[in-house]
Parts: sequence; structure tokens; C-alpha cells
Amino acid sequence: MKIAKIFPTTNSIKKEFGESEIASDKSISHRSAMFSLLADGTSEVENFLEAEDTQNSLKIVEKLGAKVERRDGKIYITSSGEISEPDDVLDCGNSGTGMRLFAGLLSSVDGAFVLTGDQYLRRRPMKRVTKPLREIGAFLDGRNSGDLAPLFIRGGEVKSFNYESKIASAQVKSALILAGLFGDDVSRYSEPELSRDHTERMLRGMGAKIENLTETEFVVRPLLFPLQPLTIKVPTDPSSAFFFAVATAIIPDSKIVLKNMLLNKTRIEAFKVLQKMGTKVEFIERESKYESIGDIVVEYAPLKGVEVSENISWLIDEVPALAIAMSLAEGESVVKNAEELRVKESDRIKAVVDNLKNCGVDVEEFEDGFKIVGGEVQPAVIDSFGDHRIAMSFSLFGLLVGMKIEDIEGVNTSFPNFFKILSQFTKVEIED
Repeated sequence: MKIAKIFPTTNSIKKEFGESEIASDKSISHRSAMFSLLADGTSEVENFLEAEDTQNSLKIVEKLGAKVERRDGKIYITSSGEISEPDDVLDCGNSGTGMRLFAGLLSSVDGAFVLTGDQYLRRRPMKRVTKPLREIGAFLDGRNSGDLAPLFIRGGEVKSFNYESKIASAQVKSALILAGLFGDDVSRYSEPELSRDHTERMLRGMGAKIENLTETEFVVRPLLFPLQPLTIKVPTDPSSAFFFAVATAIIPDSKIVLKNMLLNKTRIEAFKVLQKMGTKVEFIERESKYESIGDIVVEYAPLKGVEVSENISWLIDEVPALAIAMSLAEGESVVKNAEELRVKESDRIKAVVDNLKNCGVDVEEFEDGFKIVGGEVQPAVIDSFGDHRIAMSFSLFGLLVGMKIEDIEGVNTSFPNFFKILSQFTKVEIED
């Protein structure tokens, strides 16, 4: 088990982050690999995230019949638009996004497929995806009646659907869209609030007929022919960059510029919460093709407490890092309506609360979130629960008081150079 020791810094953070420093966007990298399977021709992907989870998606795409080449700093994925039955198990590693989206995609493909993952992914619930897929005619099974991986899929024809989701989940929505592209008629999907919409945007850009009725309701028309190949430069991941935004927010006299950032409104909500807490944040759009892309400027200012209860699906991955800022803010902060945190890479509500208590923070746990009374923190040994975002979030406390973070291997799944960047601002020691 690898351990990170973070030592306090005496300096402010002043830096302009180039696009090659902070991890490329994980969600778009996953989708770039998967959706290339649906195109007839060669997709060109620049700035693809070179992390364990996204590499696993590329390996799966190869096993499903595509040719993957790397040259000139880009990845070229060539497909005929047809998906082949593999002769091996498909390993998603630690990626819930990979498993849930591939489940939707493969449900409508003639063949047999087995999706598995690491010890942590095999404990994560999958029924939120397998249940609606079964309802439209897909054949899926797995441990605990299809709720746990490995998942077995016997792909084939699926029915059109009119599905009203009770939760705002980009993974559930994406799985249904991918199945609906091969349905027998037009399908309709709705959700209680808009979840991250990269799947709709990218597939539309490739020629798929996905038509919005309202912001939270749309129809999916079956594909009549393969999609157009992608030509995309993956922007920088705002979820990964957010750790350094929080570092800036808690270290006086700090300022950073984050370049080539994905500015999709469903991905920058955590920055807007930080802005409400008092941090100075500016968004500068530079371009827009598949997505809005630009720069984010973050500058220190004293923090105050805040309530977070809306648009939770837009910032679910950033809540652990927000909890770090809340712990150092003046007054109370509350997170509500965040039950989704219970089923991420770890039970993130429990992981955040247990570790905050360990750091001497006044925190109260709720079923759907927590309440934090801001104040001082103390050095502690942090249990990451194998969750990369817990490990990286609590490393930020180390900038102030020093921290020891246990089980940091998961960081490689999404942000392999996180500790290397952190070491630019303070002393970091990695031990086996």
C-alpha cells in the first residue's frame, strides 16, 4: 500500500497551469474511445487522458474490433461501425463510467460480453443501469441479481422506451441513450434535473439524432447508418483542476490560471460554489465546438459557509474537495440531496465525515450529506477507502498542517501526476 506524506507550505500558490499539466477530461476521454466504435472511419483524439481508467476503455475498444494507433501525440481509432464479439473478459478497472456506459452500448450488440473491474468496482451497485436496460429487453446478469460485477451481457435487439428517471445521473442517461440508438423505434428519456450532458453533445456532433424537448427531456432516434468519426481535442478536466482551485482558496495571497478548461455548465458548478463562498473566480470562454472551452482564473479571498443543495449532479465528484474548503470557512456549511455520494468509488459521505472527524473538524453526518462548522484542522492519518478523490482532497489539508494519506494507488486511475504537481507547492513524500 502506497502512502503520501504532505508537509505544510509557507508560500502562497502562484501559477498558470498549461493544458498538459492537469489531467485531460476523464468523461470526454472515455466517451471519445467508446463512441469511436460507432463511427465508420478513423477518429482522431488529441490530449486523451493517459490514466488507468481511460486506458482500460481503449483496451476494451480494441477487443471490440477497433484498431488503436498512437502517433504525433494523438490517438487514432479506426472502426467500421460494427462491434465484434470479444474472446476475453472486458476489464473496466476502477471505472464506474466505463462499466455502466459499456453495459448500455453492448446490450444492443449481437454477442456475449463480460464486464468486470477491480475489487472496488466489483462492490459498486450497477442495478440503476441493469434494471432499466432489462426493462427494454436487454439481457444482463451478474452477482446479487445483476447489481454487482462481473456483469454478463447477451446483446441483441432492444425495445424503444419512454423512461422517466428518478435520479439525475449522466451514467444512467448515457447507458439508455446508447441502447436507444439501436432500439426498434423512437425512445424518450427524462430526468428530474439536467445531469452532465457530454454524451448527447458528442453523439449529436457525430450525427446522432438526439432531440431535446426540454432541458431535461429528449428523444433518441435509432441509427440508420454509422456515425461520423470524431475529431476532438480533449479539454482539461475541471474536476481534476478543482483540487488546485481549493488549494488556492485556502492559502492566503494565492492565484492560479487554469488553461484549456471544459466550461460546460454541468461541470463548473463546484467553482461557482467556491465563488459563493468568497473566492474570486473568473470564466473566460475561448472556443466552442463539441463543448465550451476556455480559462478559469481563481484568486484567494476569505471563505464563508454555504449551503449546497441544488444541481448536486453537476458537482458530485467535487464534494469531497468542497468539504475541505468548508472546513476552513467561517460559519456553517451544509450539503444536502447528495445520496449519490454513497455509491461512488467509496461511500463518500462516510469517507468525508470519518476523515474530517479525524482531523478535528466539527461535522455531522446525514443520510444525504453533512454539516460542517468551519474552524481549525489538525494533522491526521487519512484512510482514502481506495477512493482517488478522497486521497487528493485530504492532501490539501496537508498544505496547512501536514497529512499522511493511506492507500493512494487509486489516484493513478484519474490524475497520475497529481502528487507531482502538488510537490511544486510543498514537500511531498511517497512511501510503499
